[in-house]
Amino acid sequence: MTYASIAPTAAPEPGTEPPPRRRTAWSEGVDRLRAAATTEPGRLRIIGAVLAALVLLFGAVTAWQIADRSAAAEDVVSRSQPLSADAASIYRSLADADTASSSGFLAGSGESRAVRERYERDIANASRLLVKAAANAGGSAESARQIALLNEQLPRYTGLIEQARANNRQGLPLGGAYLRYANERMSTQLLPAAQRLYEAETGRLYADYARAGSWPLAALAAGLAALALLGWAQHRNFRRTNRVFNHGLLAATAASLVVLLWLGVGHLVARADLQESRARGQESLKVLNDARIASLQARANENLTLVSRGAVLAADKKSDKYDVDFATGVSALQEGLERAGRLADDPAGAEPVARALAGLREWRARHAAARATDVSGDYEGALTQVIGGGNSTGASFDKVDASLQEAVAHEQREFTTAARNGLGAFGGLTQGAAALAVLGAVAALLGIGRRLSEYR
Repeated sequence: MTYASIAPTAAPEPGTEPPPRRRTAWSEGVDRLRAAATTEPGRLRIIGAVLAALVLLFGAVTAWQIADRSAAAEDVVSRSQPLSADAASIYRSLADADTASSSGFLAGSGESRAVRERYERDIANASRLLVKAAANAGGSAESARQIALLNEQLPRYTGLIEQARANNRQGLPLGGAYLRYANERMSTQLLPAAQRLYEAETGRLYADYARAGSWPLAALAAGLAALALLGWAQHRNFRRTNRVFNHGLLAATAASLVVLLWLGVGHLVARADLQESRARGQESLKVLNDARIASLQARANENLTLVSRGAVLAADKKSDKYDVDFATGVSALQEGLERAGRLADDPAGAEPVARALAGLREWRARHAAARATDVSGDYEGALTQVIGGGNSTGASFDKVDASLQEAVAHEQREFTTAARNGLGAFGGLTQGAAALAVLGAVAALLGIGRRLSEYR
């Protein structure tokens, strides 16, 4: 058997050592930092760098959070609230068109040009606002669905109205059936879609309110941390030098304190103004819009009571459906007006609501008289009491509608003023915070540099 010879390992020559392992840049940096921290100049450099970084971080976070809240407040003023108001106008225009079409139908060949123009104006306004809403729907899938449904159903509704008018002018009873079918389409498809669109846009408005009013907690925390560290650095400086003030650190503290106070006070003022715009403006607008819509639907049902002449019964199979719906509508109108009166906080807002309530009481009394005339068999007399001159229910409805329109315009102005004040409270804070943060960071570095110069 043969054995392989094993060569002995060569021993290192005396006086030679293996080459040192290469160290990473990170480990070398840590060692240098550790070594620097053992000397006072090194500690001062670290403190200066941390102070400058924290003050800059405070300014950056403040600028970022305030810019976000300012954008949300801008959306409240110029995007989401106008879109919510437009959605309410779409609903109101559709309901008013339905009311005008039934009034014109009752007048027959005597339909006035004013009533016809009111119907056409309502349809044109709804169509225009739908185009605007479609262009500004953004990422809201719910709004897009409702706009598509309204665009699909509105031409069908207007087609039915034209068929009803054509048959009515020829004296054909089929005209009433077309009008009732158009009203049913309006009540079951168009108005519910407009209501869902209004709710979707109002939801976006309230989301913008919440975003604009949320507290900038990260910026506040960064500001408090910066002030705490600056205070500690000045206390440390006092203990080592017996000098009460370091001008650089004092300037950095003043700049940070100004930003923190500006941030806190500015946000509080903006939040209060935005809450006022919501409470005094938007909530009142919602109640008034609902009341106005209830009045329009009540007027349409009042007209349809004469159009159907008992052909459509309510759920009890005894009462006239449209008369029952009228009673429901005016009850909702009265509740809305009473609530709007409680929300009104100045005479300019309370007076038109009071006039609307007075007009409603007059409307109810005249409607009861017209209904009694119709039930007694005097259709022509009842028709005069509903669509006649100054003593008709139509005149009372016009008083209510005009008063509500005035109240809505006033509350819209209240909203715009308060919301713009809230937006103005954020003005300059983003740029000011950034500028003061840079100034504070430079001052902190200069203050530390002054101390370092003593070691040269």
